[in-house]
Amino acid sequence: MKKSRFTEEQIIGFLRQAEAGIPVKELCRKGGFSDQTFYNWRSKYAGMQVSEAKRLRELESENAKLKKLLAEAHLDIHALKGVFGVKPLAPRARRAAIEAMVQQYDLSERRACRLVGLSRDCYRNPPVETQLNQQLSAQIVEIAHARRRFGYRRVHDMLRPQFPDVNHKRVYRLYSEASLSVRKRKKAKRPTSERVPLQLAQRVNEVWSMDFVSDSLASGRRIRCLTVADDFSHECVDIVTDFGMGGVYVTRALDQAATFRGYPAAVRTDNGPEFTSRAFIAWAQARGVRHLLIEPGRPMQNGYIESFNGKFRDECLNEHWFQTLPQARVVIAAWRKDYNEVRPHSSIGRIPPARFAELHRLRAGDAVRSSTDRAID
Repeated sequence: MKKSRFTEEQIIGFLRQAEAGIPVKELCRKGGFSDQTFYNWRSKYAGMQVSEAKRLRELESENAKLKKLLAEAHLDIHALKGVFGVKPLAPRARRAAIEAMVQQYDLSERRACRLVGLSRDCYRNPPVETQLNQQLSAQIVEIAHARRRFGYRRVHDMLRPQFPDVNHKRVYRLYSEASLSVRKRKKAKRPTSERVPLQLAQRVNEVWSMDFVSDSLASGRRIRCLTVADDFSHECVDIVTDFGMGGVYVTRALDQAATFRGYPAAVRTDNGPEFTSRAFIAWAQARGVRHLLIEPGRPMQNGYIESFNGKFRDECLNEHWFQTLPQARVVIAAWRKDYNEVRPHSSIGRIPPARFAELHRLRAGDAVRSSTDRAID
């Protein structure tokens, strides 16, 4: 607001002289102001005393200051909302917000730092990434690209042998900064029904679960994979791949798998024709293997193999485009080896299934030896 060169006392004095009978034009000529200025004064200060005019000037000055403060507050709010909705806690995000305020809203660096809550020294001197974090970031990105369905916890399990002193929180921070989060799948809504709980196996080779997974070659020809998993150690006993499999074919595959690890006490399957054929039933009776059949339409009763098949599809079948059957067998065999010996499993202490089975066998052997020693004593 433009400041007048006349004080309140002088203005009210001019108005009193006009009221006393002095012509307005003569008063304006003597005072050195225009007629319009006089009439503006009269509309504003008519009938006021000097003290009232001073108070009016003070109120106008305070009002101007309040308007300025309100405008600055609105600018601050607009800048804060334009940069972020909720004030971030991470210093890196605050530095980015300050830079955006300075460039987009023409705020000073000092004012932007005050709004965000970060010191100017911290803004001007960002921390330098350590060599360990650089190595970790490179390893995390490499693992995440090679194993696309792995979250940060499984990535941390893969990094633990190489970086034993790095905890999962640092891995999560670097994993998030690289924007590697796995897209969550929407679960299909199914009607509620009575669930039959699975009986937990207590030792290796107590129960094997089996099922079929289908895929196709680049030519369009269908292939089938017979997946066999141990319920206790979660090892993949075998994955047999071919164009077609009958009951006799399945029994031959199980005999070959049993050559290296022995026959199971029981096998759990669905009601597929391969598992209900005469050849399979005769094989189970001849080997002394108990056959556990789930109820029709209840795949949750065979949950171990269903969970394994989901991992097999996501990490192997969906990641490769098979040209020939031999190529599919080679790729699937390599994935099975990686699953058993490298890939950590969350339900067995975040170690590979083969390692878990080995530790169990060692503990079982120690228990047998200790019981034998006590019997001898």
